[in-house]
Amino acid sequence: MKINEYIQQCIVSATSRAGLDTSCLSKSTVSTPKQKGHGDVASNAAMILASQARSNPRQIAQTLIDNFDLDPAYIADVSIAGPGFINFTMSNDYLFEGLAGIIQMGENYGCSQWGGGAKTQVEFVSANPTGPLTIGHGRQAVLGDTVARLLEATGHDVFREYYFNDAGRQMRVLGDSVRLRYLELLGEDAVLSEDHYQGEYIRDIAQTAIDEKGNSLKDSDELEYFKKLAEHAIFEEIKRTISRLGFEFDRFFNELSLYESGKIDEVKAILDRKGLIYESEGATWLKTTDMGMDQDRVIIKSSGEPTYRLPDIAYHRDKMERGFDLVVDIFGSDHVATYPDVLAALDAMDYDKAKVKVLIHQFVTLMEGKEKVKMSTRKANFVTLDELMDEVGTDVTRYFFLNRSMNSHLNFDLSLAKTESDENPVYYVQYAHARTCSVIRHAEEQGHDLSTEADITLLDAPEELALMKILLIYPDIVSLAAREYAPHKIPTYLEEAASAYHRFQHAGKVDASLRVVTDNVHTTAARIVLCRATRLVLANGLHLLGISAPEKM
Repeated sequence: MKINEYIQQCIVSATSRAGLDTSCLSKSTVSTPKQKGHGDVASNAAMILASQARSNPRQIAQTLIDNFDLDPAYIADVSIAGPGFINFTMSNDYLFEGLAGIIQMGENYGCSQWGGGAKTQVEFVSANPTGPLTIGHGRQAVLGDTVARLLEATGHDVFREYYFNDAGRQMRVLGDSVRLRYLELLGEDAVLSEDHYQGEYIRDIAQTAIDEKGNSLKDSDELEYFKKLAEHAIFEEIKRTISRLGFEFDRFFNELSLYESGKIDEVKAILDRKGLIYESEGATWLKTTDMGMDQDRVIIKSSGEPTYRLPDIAYHRDKMERGFDLVVDIFGSDHVATYPDVLAALDAMDYDKAKVKVLIHQFVTLMEGKEKVKMSTRKANFVTLDELMDEVGTDVTRYFFLNRSMNSHLNFDLSLAKTESDENPVYYVQYAHARTCSVIRHAEEQGHDLSTEADITLLDAPEELALMKILLIYPDIVSLAAREYAPHKIPTYLEEAASAYHRFQHAGKVDASLRVVTDNVHTTAARIVLCRATRLVLANGLHLLGISAPEKM
């Protein structure tokens, strides 16, 4: 059993035995103490209980300790610290058993089945095909894929989906941008306005039009050909970019299909039957004030063109109708004020909006030295995701997008990203993995038989025990990152694990008796097991992030 789960169960049992109310314990946390010497794992349960009971937290903590029935195979010591934290120290027996378990589970170490096979859709990127993916899209792409990987690792049946609109004003402007570039390349007078897309990719698509059609369209105002040509070319590029990031979408969902299938009309009919839409000033309005919103929203403009809300509501109804148990939407912060309308409409149509989890990520600023690199898809002074990967590599790109909380604005430090040293966190973690592989190879070259069973109880040095403790909380970190939709917890953990391994290695440089590979076959075998476990944990964690685990660097 994972140590955090075991401790949480002990706390619930002790609370019940003490005659205290266990209902508030869902708010309590079990985590690693920030201060060394305060045990291996800490719980704030006593403070949560004390707040409810209006009692002294340290007294509550002592009451819980008096009612614990702790298994010495898990916990060696328990104490109170600060205002009422209960600190637990893992037993060496638990560490040794856990270390053996890592080797036994191999690539599956860290995985669990608490998701219960829940049919889960993760929607992300969902950029209209008006240009290449930029670094802003890149952060969402990496976040979405990593959230999906975390959910897969915890027993969810995950379906990755990309939603787009190829029938709106943006696409008409795109088509006209290509048409004007087409005319320009033919030597005709053509001027692109501020509203048109002006990137070099538009010129490339226009050249394709000339290759296909010659000058036969120079007198035509029809945009459909140019729009479809641009959509196809840009989507092919988007798919290639996504593939470079190391994943594929299961489906590209076209907004237009909602109209063609009649699902837009179905939503309007449902809302109309419930008295939730009305006409005013030539437009159709949704009574969001009846749903707890501050004001009603237009869903069809007076021009007859729907706003984004109507197809978004229909799309989410379609998700519900497809039988997903969990729907995860990943949006940029520009959606923060708009998605509540969609959830309110779902609720009003009697769908369970609790099945929808909306994740909002902050935007990215690319720094070149101390200067910001500006981005604009239309004016074409943006940095594409492909250009970024060309510059720093896919591994670094993914890691930098993930090593900060999605709730935080990200300054992408291009100078640090290009640094191939320990200062670069992804190299720091990958180098730790490569070192484990190197040490194992060295042991084999020195003639050590690594197939024999090792006596891991010989691992009693402080650096060895500290490394084991870090390795054994990995499943808890994966579970927490998945439950909280917080992929940044994985790189944070991996850097801690890499640091613990580097300290373990450094101890052998300071004290020859602590070296991994020595003439003592017994200690060498035990320490190689620790190296193998470290390699597995680092490799498994990097895989969750979609990042390679090199064996040599």
